[in-house]
Amino acid sequence: MSSINQKFNQLGVIPVVAIEDAKDAASLGKALNNGGLPCAEVTFRTNAAAESIRTLASQFPNMLVGAGTVLTVEQAQKAIDGGAKFLVTPGFDEEVVAFSLARGMPIYPGVATPTEINMAIKMGLTTLKFFPAEALGGLPTLKAIAGPYTQVRFIPTGGINPQNLPDYLSSPAVVACGGSWLVKKTLIANGDFDTITKLAAEAVQTVQRIRSK
Repeated sequence: MSSINQKFNQLGVIPVVAIEDAKDAASLGKALNNGGLPCAEVTFRTNAAAESIRTLASQFPNMLVGAGTVLTVEQAQKAIDGGAKFLVTPGFDEEVVAFSLARGMPIYPGVATPTEINMAIKMGLTTLKFFPAEALGGLPTLKAIAGPYTQVRFIPTGGINPQNLPDYLSSPAVVACGGSWLVKKTLIANGDFDTITKLAAEAVQTVQRIRSK
């Protein structure tokens, strides 16, 4: 898992994607690559998730393609079969985590409380999704929760945008941020992949500016 963590740290931003039609996956992959952000967390919020993961993983071997909103072992298996390199869950599901770890698949479960962090640590995890970040109080809450857990780093997701991204990236507790603003459903549906490329490039610039200080 450490190599994936290193890649997340380098990228700084993980595009969180909900693809309604798998035929758009290739164009999305090209747009993100052109923007200098070769990564996508394809969420199981649509029926096109598994096929989209397979398309991205096969057509863009340089991309770090993962599955998000993984709620069940069955979804985890579909993601693995499709070539996903990491899994993300909205909450802490011990069964899904154990299934993934047994198969050597990096997994980043969502946590919102110290109790959930304790559960994750017991299973050997030290990089966790903090979700829903802004609804839970944002960076001040994350800093307060992270305080006792110096060995844990977080991927805050939910409500992250270009305005608050720099603050999150400046925190040593943050390895990367999940961002859906980069790949809004409307942009994909309208075929506006040039805008996705532009937003990805802007995010990359922000990461470089903050992380180079």
